[in-house]
This record gives sequence, structure tokens and C-alpha cells, in this order.
Amino acid sequence: MQTVSILLADAQYLIRLGLKHLMDQIAEFEIVAEAKNAIDLKRLLEKHGPDVVILDHLQSNIYGQNVVQKIQEIAPDTNILIISSDDDRNNIYTLIESGVNNFLTKQCDEGEIINAIRATAQGEKFFCSKVLNYILEKSFAKPDDCAPSPLSPRECEIVRLVAEGKIAKEIAGELNLSTHTVYTHRKNIMKKLQLNSASELVRYAIEKGLAPSN
Repeated sequence: MQTVSILLADAQYLIRLGLKHLMDQIAEFEIVAEAKNAIDLKRLLEKHGPDVVILDHLQSNIYGQNVVQKIQEIAPDTNILIISSDDDRNNIYTLIESGVNNFLTKQCDEGEIINAIRATAQGEKFFCSKVLNYILEKSFAKPDDCAPSPLSPRECEIVRLVAEGKIAKEIAGELNLSTHTVYTHRKNIMKKLQLNSASELVRYAIEKGLAPSN
């Protein structure tokens, strides 16, 4: 059985102690070092070149925002497993886009942690169910759901119809609204988006996927 060398990088002593206790029970796991700050992490990566580094990226005051990139530069053959309390979808998406293929929350159980370490060591992807749900949400998000914008669903619909070249009377008929209501919606939309012309509104619709680029 091939030994998996592991570097623990977490500023919290109790977290490192708990992970050590868990991994001491697995014959193939060998903790070669522990890093509690950025200086330790750099030095120990260079010294040991471990198979896996277990990291909590959320401790930015210790490791810095670019810790993943730094690890990849110092030890390109070391695979990264993040075990963190981070619950921010955008942070998680950014980390995955930067090359992190293994992510657990600190609420994961013993079995998930062991399986994640094994998968990480073999260069395979492993995400806990919570992170996987975030990934699926992003993967299957509709491009026209208008979530990133300050507009209501009705306003999004009006933007789409304006971008298709329809006039207020046509929009009113299609949406079963009065022409006056359509004009009021359009005025509010322009104010919300801080736009000054119909061409700018069309450009916005294309950028947000509310209308085709052609």
C-alpha cells in the first residue's frame, strides 16, 4: 500500500489535532508536517513536496487570498484539499475556477474526509454534497433568469421584448398590460439600470442573455 504524505495547513490547533487523530487511524496516511502560518507553509512545501496539502483558505489574514496559486507555484505536484467553514457560493466558485478540485466543509463526517483525501492523492475530484449542490446550481442556472440584475421578472420580460424591437403597444398586447403601464415599467427600468437610450437597453439585454446577439 502506497503511503500518502500530507501537510496540514490550518491556523487552528484544534482542527489540526482533530485531523491528526483521524488520520492516525489510517495506515496509508502520513502527516509529514503542520503549517500554522504562511511562512511555515512555504518552507514545508519546499521541504517535503507532499502528495496532499489540507488547507483552510478562509484564514486569509494568515495565508492570503492567493494561497491556492502560491501552492501551485511552489509545489505543482501537490494536490490541494480544502476543508473549510466557508459557505459563500462565490468564494467556492472562484476556488474551483482557480483549479481546486477537492472541497469539503468542516461539517463533513469521518468517511467523507477519508475518501476525499484518497481521491485528492490520486488526482481525482471530490466535493462534499453541500459544495456539489452549489456546483449543480451554477451549472444548471438559466441564462435568462435575471438573477444578477436589479430587475423584477416582469421588467426582465419587458427588456426582452424591447430588445426584440417591439413597441409599447405591442408589448402591452402581449403581456396584457396597458400602454401606460409599459411606459412606466420602461421608465423604471432605465432608472434602475442608469441607462439613457434604447440602444443601451438592447446592449444590456444581450449581455444578460435576455436577447440573442443577432
